[in-house]
Amino acid sequence: MSANQTRYRVYSEFLKEKFGGKVYKLPINLPGTCPNRDGTISTGGCIFCDEEGAGFECLPSSLSVEEQLAANREFFRKRYKADKFIAYFQAFTNTYLPFEQFKEYVLTAAAGEDMVGISISTRPDCINDRYLDFLAEVGREKNLVMDIELGLQTVNYHSLLRVNRGHTLAEFIDAVQRIRERELEICVHLILNLPWDDMVDVIENAKILSALQVQYVKLHSLYVVRGTVLGEMYRRGEFSIIPMEEYVDRVVTFLEYLHPDIVIQRLVGRGPYDRVLFSNWGVSWWQVKQRIEARLEELATYQGRRCDYLNGPALRKRFNWK
Repeated sequence: MSANQTRYRVYSEFLKEKFGGKVYKLPINLPGTCPNRDGTISTGGCIFCDEEGAGFECLPSSLSVEEQLAANREFFRKRYKADKFIAYFQAFTNTYLPFEQFKEYVLTAAAGEDMVGISISTRPDCINDRYLDFLAEVGREKNLVMDIELGLQTVNYHSLLRVNRGHTLAEFIDAVQRIRERELEICVHLILNLPWDDMVDVIENAKILSALQVQYVKLHSLYVVRGTVLGEMYRRGEFSIIPMEEYVDRVVTFLEYLHPDIVIQRLVGRGPYDRVLFSNWGVSWWQVKQRIEARLEELATYQGRRCDYLNGPALRKRFNWK
C-alpha cells in the first residue's frame, strides 16, 4: 500500500482485504423517481438534481436488471480482470419502489454466483422496516453483504432546507438506527462544499457519522447542472463556490475528525460533463483527489487524528483516561 493510502481507509483496499481479490460495483438503473419529485413530499427534487439524478453514468433504465448486470459484468471483467461484484442500485430512490417490485429486482441481482454484496441507494425518509427485514433476510440466505447508501449531503438542517432535500437530520438518524438494528451496513453521501456550509459543518459531519458508527462515506464536490434550480441560481450569481484549495482543506479536516474505522469510498465526485456549468474547478476528479492526498502528506496528518470526542471526552480529560 502506498504512503498516501495509509492516511485514510481506501475502499478498494478494504474490498481486496475482505474478499481476497478485486471487487467492482455493477451499477443498475431502475425506472423510478423519488418522493421529492412526485409530490409526496415536494416537486422538482433537490435544487442540484436534474432529471437523471445520480444515474447519468448508468445504462438506460429501459434495460432489464439482467441485461444491465450482464453488460457491466463483461466490461469490468475485460477491463479490470474482476471476478467478484457488488450489485449497485444507484439512481434515484430505490426503496421508494412498490415493495413487491423492489423484492423482484433485488432477488434477480442476488442470483449471480459472482455476487458478494448488494448496495441500495436511497433517501433517509424512504427507509422502512419491511424493506430492511427483506434485505437482511436475503443477505443471510445468499451470504451477501448488504449495504444501504443514504444521501444526506450535510448535517446542517438549515442547508437541508435550502437545497430542498425534503427531510431533516432526524429522519437520517432514525434511518441509521433502523438499518443498524438489522446489522446491515451503511454508506453516507456528503457534499462538503455546499455554499451555505462552513468548516464547523464539515467537522460536525464527521462527528455525527462517527458517533452513529456508519461503515462507509462518499464525499462529493458540488457540481452545477444546467436546467436545475441550482444552475439558475449560479447563473444569477446568487452564490459562490469555494476555491479548490479550500475544498481540499475541508476534506482533510473531515478525515481528521472521522473515526479511523470508517471506510472512504470516494473523496470527490464528478458530474455529467455534457450538462455542467461547474464541476471540479475545471480539472479532472483524479487531480482533485491527488491534491487531497498530497495535502495529507504535506501536513503529515491522517484519518482519525482528531477523533477524540467520543465516550465522555470531558471525563477522560479530567481523569486523564485514554
